[in-house]
Amino acid sequence: MDALMLLMVFSGAFVGSHFLLSHPLRRPLVGLIGEKGFLALYSLVAFATLGGMAWAYPRTPVGTPLWNVGDALWALATILMLGACVLLLGSLVGNPAMPGAGNAASAQARGVYAITRHPMLWAFAIWGVVHILVYPVTRNIVVALAIILLSLFGAALQDRKKAALDPQGWPAWQQRTSYWPFAAIVQGRARTGGFSGFGAHALGGGLLVWLLATWAHLPLAGRAAGIWRWLP
Repeated sequence: MDALMLLMVFSGAFVGSHFLLSHPLRRPLVGLIGEKGFLALYSLVAFATLGGMAWAYPRTPVGTPLWNVGDALWALATILMLGACVLLLGSLVGNPAMPGAGNAASAQARGVYAITRHPMLWAFAIWGVVHILVYPVTRNIVVALAIILLSLFGAALQDRKKAALDPQGWPAWQQRTSYWPFAAIVQGRARTGGFSGFGAHALGGGLLVWLLATWAHLPLAGRAAGIWRWLP
C-alpha cells in the first residue's frame, strides 16, 4: 500500500471513528467500560488515527498543484482565515454547545453565534477550505477534506444529539440561530449586535491569533501566509 493510500485510510479512520464513538457507540461503550474508560478509548483511537495521518503525510509525494495560486486566491484565503480566527475565539465564551454547558434556552445569539451556532466547527471547516485553495496538492486535499467533513457533519450530528439531550432548550436555540453562516441574519432571526456583540475576546483575540498563526507559517511550513506574504 503506497503512502497516499495510507494517508486516505488514516484520514477516513480518523473521521469515521470520531462519528462512531461520538454517537452510536458512545452509550453502549460507556455502559460497558464506564465514562473514564470510554474517554481513554476515544483518546487512544483519536491519537492513533491522527498520528497515522501525521506519519503518512510527509511520506506522500507532493505532486503537481491542481491549479495556479496567485495573489487573488491568497487575498481571499487571508480574509477567510481572519474570519475563522474570530469565529474560533468567539466560540470559547458563552457557547451552549461546549461540554458541560446547559444554557441553550437562555443563551444570547449575538456576535459569532448570530453568524452560526457552530462557530468553532465552522472555523475548522474554513481552515480546511483555505488550505485547499492555496495548496491544491492531493495529500493536502485529503487531510483538509477530512477536517471539513469532520467539522460540518459533526455540527449537524451535534444538533441532533443536543436536541435529544435538551428537548426544550436546544430547539429554542436552533430557532434563534442557524447552521449555515449568516442564514439567521439574512432571515431576520439574529443580529450580531455590532462590535460589542462580538466582544474583545472574539475580535481582539481573533486578530491576534490570526497575526501570530500567519506569521508562524513561514518558519513552520516554509511559506509566508496572511499579510506577511506582502510585507518585506
